[in-house]
Amino acid sequence: MATADRAESAGTADTIEFRIDRRTGVATYVQIVQQTKQALRLGLLEPGDKLPTAREVVEATAINPNTVLKAYRELEREGLVEARRGLGTFVKKGLGASAGAGSPHRPALVAWVTEAHRAGLERDDITALFEDVLNETIPQGDPR
Repeated sequence: MATADRAESAGTADTIEFRIDRRTGVATYVQIVQQTKQALRLGLLEPGDKLPTAREVVEATAINPNTVLKAYRELEREGLVEARRGLGTFVKKGLGASAGAGSPHRPALVAWVTEAHRAGLERDDITALFEDVLNETIPQGDPR
């Protein structure tokens, strides 16, 4: 993206696009891990898909290559990806069941977000409200 204040992205059209937001206070490698897990939960990444190379991520976001490699090692340690020498890093297993675009819950959530925005809530307001209700309704660590 154009300025340091905005999120920076990396990726190719057929894989994940990382968005690094330096304002959040969340470590860059953690953002990469979180975004990869979210893509797995949504079905945007599936077993066999290749993650962007560290070089591609670095070129698009100007982050340190060791940061990308640290994130990929963490994902590998969790058993989600595997590095193949000379070939890249590939998704080993998915996460979640039906959270993707085909989820029956998506239309209701789209309608709710649209209505909240029309009512004057900004993106951060909607996120805060959703997270508050989510945390109140489903306690952290709930296995279901």
